[in-house]
Amino acid sequence: MKKLYINTGGFDAVFNDLKENFSGTLTTRSNEYKLDIQSKWTKGSIKGTRFDDKVLFMHFDLEFHQEVSLSIESNHNSPVFFVYCENGNVSHSFGANGDRKMLSKNQSAVLNNSSVINSVLYFESHKRIQFTLLGMPTMESKNTELVSQIRQRFTNDSGNYIYVGKGNPKINEKLQEYNAVPNKGNKGTLLRKNILNNIVEMEIEQHSFNYLKTFTPVINIARRQIDEIKKLSTMNFAEVVAAAGYAGRNLPKLLKSKYHWTLKPYNQKLAS
Repeated sequence: MKKLYINTGGFDAVFNDLKENFSGTLTTRSNEYKLDIQSKWTKGSIKGTRFDDKVLFMHFDLEFHQEVSLSIESNHNSPVFFVYCENGNVSHSFGANGDRKMLSKNQSAVLNNSSVINSVLYFESHKRIQFTLLGMPTMESKNTELVSQIRQRFTNDSGNYIYVGKGNPKINEKLQEYNAVPNKGNKGTLLRKNILNNIVEMEIEQHSFNYLKTFTPVINIARRQIDEIKKLSTMNFAEVVAAAGYAGRNLPKLLKSKYHWTLKPYNQKLAS
């Protein structure tokens, strides 16, 4: 297995590290980066865009001729990365000995690593891997409200956060929309930035929904209990007692017709 290492830092430093590790040719124009790679052990390209508020967008299209691990230095100011896999497989672990999670075609992931342990990516040999990476800052930014929601939803005290799940078709449509926008001019930059913000808002919304969904059974139980309490509050106990006075013959009929309650027989034997 070929082992590579990337230092964290500015976008320039990251792409220069990628250039050295992959032996590629780097071209830059304004905030656009493209690394073309053609070597004995890998081929493909890595493209990236850096926006003025520390938002990052990258696309990887690679095929390795041997298994590769890429260790990425952690940073306490590390952004939250949203990852969308279009083809192939890539695995991730926190540290070389950590548990691996695999991201496959049509899956998405959310990753944040602000701990002292590096993130490690693993690539299979002779298999084309294509994935998109969107990085959102967790510290100061122009959009403080969005950053606050990102930090609240996708970071934790341990500094190691990862989620892997099924891709969202609506987000895939947004990514296609992003790629269709021309790279030239401030208007195009603003439009692409708005699309990325929309994607992040969709991520926050769907993860918030998934979080609340786990409480649905509890909420349903609580709602049923409240309904029963409401029934009790409207019950005419004098009427119920009177019905029970006739040897209980009229009680089940009264409870069912007026209060929608059904008495079930209780056949449990007493323990000896």
